[in-house]
Amino acid sequence: MSKNETTGSTALLKNVQNMLNEEKWTRATLSNYSTNQFKELDVLLKDAREKRVYDDLKKTCDEHLAHTKNSIIALYLSGMAALSRQIIDDSALINLVTIFVDNHKWSIVKYLCERILDYGESKFALRTLAECYRNDNDEEAVFAIWERLIKVDYEEADLAKALAEHYEKLPNIEEAVEYYKKALHRYINKQLFTNVREIWAKLLEYCPQDIDFFLHVQKKIAKNISEEKAVLLLEDVYASCKKRQDTDTAISILKLILQYDEKDELARKEITACFQEKYAAHSQLEEYIRISNLSQKWRNVHEAIQDFEKHIAFDKGNFVCHRTWGVGRIAKVQGDEIVIDFAKKRNHSMSLKMAVNALQTLSKDHIWVLKATWKKEKLHDQVKDDPFWALQTVIRSFDNSCDIKRIKAEMVPSILSVGEWTAWSAKAREVLKSDPSMGVSPENADLYTVRDRPISIQEKLFNEFRAQKNFFDRAQTLRNYVSLKDAELDSEFFTEMFGYFSGYLSSWNQVTEQVVASYLLVKDLAGRYPHLGIGLELNFLQIFEGIEDVPALFVGLKDAKLREEFLHHIKLFAPSWPDIYVKLFPYALSASIVTSLSKEGYEDKLVAMVQTCFENFREYREAVVWIYKYLSQEPWFKKTGVTAEKQLITLIHIMDITYREIENHRDTAENRKINKQVYTILFKDGVLNSLIKSADSDMILRIFTFIEDVKDLDPADKLKLRSSIMDKYPDFKFFGDTEKTFITRGLIVTTAMYQEKQRQLAHIMDVEVPANSKEIAFALSLGDLRENAEYKAAKEKQELLNSTVAKLKDEIERAQLFDPGSVNTNRASFGTKVLLGNESSKKDEEYTILGPWESDPENRVISYLSPFGGTILNKKVGEKFSFSINDKKVSYIVKQISPAAL
Repeated sequence: MSKNETTGSTALLKNVQNMLNEEKWTRATLSNYSTNQFKELDVLLKDAREKRVYDDLKKTCDEHLAHTKNSIIALYLSGMAALSRQIIDDSALINLVTIFVDNHKWSIVKYLCERILDYGESKFALRTLAECYRNDNDEEAVFAIWERLIKVDYEEADLAKALAEHYEKLPNIEEAVEYYKKALHRYINKQLFTNVREIWAKLLEYCPQDIDFFLHVQKKIAKNISEEKAVLLLEDVYASCKKRQDTDTAISILKLILQYDEKDELARKEITACFQEKYAAHSQLEEYIRISNLSQKWRNVHEAIQDFEKHIAFDKGNFVCHRTWGVGRIAKVQGDEIVIDFAKKRNHSMSLKMAVNALQTLSKDHIWVLKATWKKEKLHDQVKDDPFWALQTVIRSFDNSCDIKRIKAEMVPSILSVGEWTAWSAKAREVLKSDPSMGVSPENADLYTVRDRPISIQEKLFNEFRAQKNFFDRAQTLRNYVSLKDAELDSEFFTEMFGYFSGYLSSWNQVTEQVVASYLLVKDLAGRYPHLGIGLELNFLQIFEGIEDVPALFVGLKDAKLREEFLHHIKLFAPSWPDIYVKLFPYALSASIVTSLSKEGYEDKLVAMVQTCFENFREYREAVVWIYKYLSQEPWFKKTGVTAEKQLITLIHIMDITYREIENHRDTAENRKINKQVYTILFKDGVLNSLIKSADSDMILRIFTFIEDVKDLDPADKLKLRSSIMDKYPDFKFFGDTEKTFITRGLIVTTAMYQEKQRQLAHIMDVEVPANSKEIAFALSLGDLRENAEYKAAKEKQELLNSTVAKLKDEIERAQLFDPGSVNTNRASFGTKVLLGNESSKKDEEYTILGPWESDPENRVISYLSPFGGTILNKKVGEKFSFSINDKKVSYIVKQISPAAL
């Protein structure tokens, strides 16, 4: 701040002090105040903000209020300064407004409330403003304020009901329904059942088909009030369904009532009547009611319903499925005999009891029925052209609950090819995500459902939130909800989601990653919507000081945005933030840490941080890789003393360590990731090749010696590196050159065979495994696994498939693709054709050296891992060797080495 700015700031604060003193000594009466005086104070506040003395201004006013609590000027200036700083304490402005309310200065009260609302919604300001408009008999303005108020006061039920009644009279039924729903949820929270039932009746009148809403709310009533009250309301819904002749929904409601009370005789009688109405045309209706004992009190009602629904599906014209014979159609039902036409077994007869146990009933729209009855081309075109129809068909085929794997199993390869699936599935996922008719199971976010009633994106996100089990998935869903253009922060959906996180802040006794994440989420939302911060008395330092292990907690924050927020808050509020940043760096690997330390002049800490990481590279291996990629070219990096050679040697050590860790199955996924990063730097990015071009022979020898010691590195990479070294230094001597044989735990393969193995694996995973799963599922449906030959056969096939898949995956995982351009004909190696002179038979023999996948001994293609191939490996032209075949020793001489035709 310049000298002139300092002088201006001092004069402003002195002027405020004089105003306070004058007010104190003259004791100006309230009758002298008008809105103009507060507008003058607003000009002063603007000046203070521009001169950056807001905090000093507030401090001056607070000190004055300590001994003059009703100072109008001090209350206004302090209160507005607090609002601009988003400080939750609004007691100064509340006191100020109350003074003018008590003295009926309504024009000033309005002005003050509107000024408060300039900084965000406030329950106090809105209520007071509504009172002002009521005094003015401005009914429309009152309703407008109430609409704003109930969006920030989630407990306010009476005003929500009043708004509903207001719109009902207009009439605007759509708006009335929305406010009745809000009031209903709030009365449930207050456990006021009389009010709940009154509104329930209204909603049944205006939106009787919104069954999903009633089903959702009745669960809340059962939990918050009682199950008996929930049953009373469900009976009202049932009566409404009967009146509208919606038999299917009526049956669903009765099933719910019986879940609450299976002894409910009226519900049992009614569900029997509903089944009789629904299946009136069924030839075996009364017989199946008798067999299931549906109307008999002694039979468990749930078992009776299940039995009846199993039997009733068997009627002439309906479809069934048998594990062996596939889809069939019931041709006749006569007494206890059923005749079914299967594609390959016409007029097949079986007893009803056997059919119920052995067959799966299918709807006419089931995907298996369509596969059996539609032409393949027609079904293919319908699926490809209309992803929504296809998804709806498949999901509803499996009890309206299906994951993406099951959808793929039904589509590929019977309808779509593997290639078609890739493009089609992208469209399908977009439909599942955005179409209002698609939802997720409340128990499992991976299972998709089809909704009879389209739902809003808000409700869709809420359903996802409830189905998710992972805390951080829920955090992302809340952020997605808030980011919606029309997000309703007063909705029941948002209230429940927000309450999940705020609940962590009201009941914690130990600081966990969930507590920290909840604080950061709530604080962020309260910054944008101040009314959400009411009651949040915690500050970041209180939470931070309770963390036992900061790095461990940081690792536990499984959300990139929350991690960045955590780092930002540390810098803002923790006095020793530079040391904390250094401590967190190996776990955070964040550019913001480096940038902050560098900008604030902490290069010495950056240097020490890098040195620590390289000295402890075994522990901080990922940090070392990150430093090499992003920091090694920084101007300050030279101060670390970590030379280019040391950097490369450290990376080679890390590559070796990760290979061994992978082999020993320790943190396999993490080590694979680091290993791949190092390999990319050294070989794909050409760092080692660049080194060969610029370094002297001594340094190259040291580096190559470390490379050679990495036993699991692809020998082709070692050979390629040797070749590059020999190109620059033809006389270069490698340690142990004459004896060294490259053997790898990996598997060198040609591109053609690699692609073939991948095709084999894909076919098993996409075709054979899903087909086997269907076989097992069907076999399970037959019951009694002890004598179920079909189940045993399916399980044996599953074991064989699993074994084959495991072997293929392991081989593909170990596979190292061979580059034909890297063939070195100085020695016998992978990808070479070797002409040998058999000194015993005096005949020439020619062999091609490849891998075990390509091995074809009859055509003299041998594996480099075979005993004979391993003996030939690394031999030069003119070199002699012997090999024992069937206890007979044969002598050979290498006559010629040439590239194999690949």
